[in-house]
Amino acid sequence: MGEFSLKKKVNKILDFLLDLLYPNVCGFCGKINQNSLCEKCEEEINKKLIYKIEEKKDMFFEEHIYLANYEGKFREDILSYKFFDKSYMYKTFAKLALKNEKICEVIKTYNTIIPVPISKKRLAKRGYNQSSLIAKEIAKNLKLNYNDNCLIKTKDIIEQNKLNKEERLKNIVGAYKLLNEEKLYNKKLLLIDDIYTTGSTVNECSKTLAKAKPLKIGVLTIAKD
Repeated sequence: MGEFSLKKKVNKILDFLLDLLYPNVCGFCGKINQNSLCEKCEEEINKKLIYKIEEKKDMFFEEHIYLANYEGKFREDILSYKFFDKSYMYKTFAKLALKNEKICEVIKTYNTIIPVPISKKRLAKRGYNQSSLIAKEIAKNLKLNYNDNCLIKTKDIIEQNKLNKEERLKNIVGAYKLLNEEKLYNKKLLLIDDIYTTGSTVNECSKTLAKAKPLKIGVLTIAKD
């Protein structure tokens, strides 16, 4: 069996296990729903979605795509997903991106999706990387390459949401490392995270990814503060 065939088989097994662990429920109300978003919650959340694409000229990435502002109930839902063991919500957040045709077309201009990594210590404590789950679901649905073994986090830093803008910039410096950079050379990379506040985290990640000399780097987040 070739390396590609083996990798494809392993990915299918992992997808099967994810479906067992995270059944299709609406992430917002918890009711069983094959689309991961019920009609009632979709109608309500549609009022919050804005689907923005912003060019970035002073960052190591070229554009920022986000779905909503980080406020109100949407903020509470993201925090629940991230900190209160509601990992199943990744399907619903991915669904919000996938259901918008314009956003999907922009995402498909990239060929490799990379999640913002978390440290081994935080992964062990939380049990999952919230950005990784969303990134993998989007990549699977749009048939794009998913890569989580080139960008790693080597420092267990203070959580960014506990710091001001200046402290965040200092805190994140040198937190990431690039591996297997030849896999990213000449690729169009889309970095995925949950929340964009000052942009210091995704910018530091993009700075690290830029060492691989990709064609382009973009950022997608669920919300912007």
